[in-house]
Amino acid sequence: MIKDFINGITAYFKALKLIKELNLWKYFLIPAILGFLLGLIFISTAYALSDNIGEYITKYWKFEFGKGIIKSVSNFIGGLSIILIGIMLYKHILMALSSPFMTPVSEIVEKHLTGNTRITEIKVIAQLIRSIKLNITNLIKELIITIPLMILSFIPVIGLFFMLLTFYYQAYYAGIGNMDYTLERHLNYKESKLFYKKYKGVAVGNGTVFTLLLFIPVIGIMISLPLATVAATIESIKKLDEFKKIN
Repeated sequence: MIKDFINGITAYFKALKLIKELNLWKYFLIPAILGFLLGLIFISTAYALSDNIGEYITKYWKFEFGKGIIKSVSNFIGGLSIILIGIMLYKHILMALSSPFMTPVSEIVEKHLTGNTRITEIKVIAQLIRSIKLNITNLIKELIITIPLMILSFIPVIGLFFMLLTFYYQAYYAGIGNMDYTLERHLNYKESKLFYKKYKGVAVGNGTVFTLLLFIPVIGIMISLPLATVAATIESIKKLDEFKKIN
């Protein structure tokens, strides 16, 4: 898994080279606009709701002593919680809506890497349905797993472990979404789930960089998905033959 994790990360360097070589920048426009608009919505929502959550937490502090500190800390916790949940919602909505634009990028990269010009093309509606189904399922799983972990991450000292675990699952489910732009042409939904479990390291590596890019103001939000898609395609193609032989 560690080797796959490293490969999932280093694939981004290969992706940058391929994007330049194949002139894929033109495919970045629509996902970049979608990412930017969704980012604005979630950031403004997080800012607006953080104070409300802070006020809700503060009202349970019945003492005047330290009320200002409690309010500041509560506002911070509220804002952080909204941002973390917002990132989860953001990435799954973005990946689902961008499917008709990211799948062609994945196809071009696959044709270039394999030389196979007879790749099965998936219809736009079918892409959207599969992508929406996958991302809704992953979002529900991610919320169920990470919300308790987020709460536990506020425990002093040991909270760091739960915070890292929260990030791990964020990265894993993001990586799955990016890899599926390739797998949808080769594996059915059930087979794809087996693929993700077997190559979990690739998904986590890909999703780690993708998630970190989201924290870069403006530019990160706009380039994260196309870059992650190319990187995920590179590694998914490598693993597909091995997976098909085993199964």
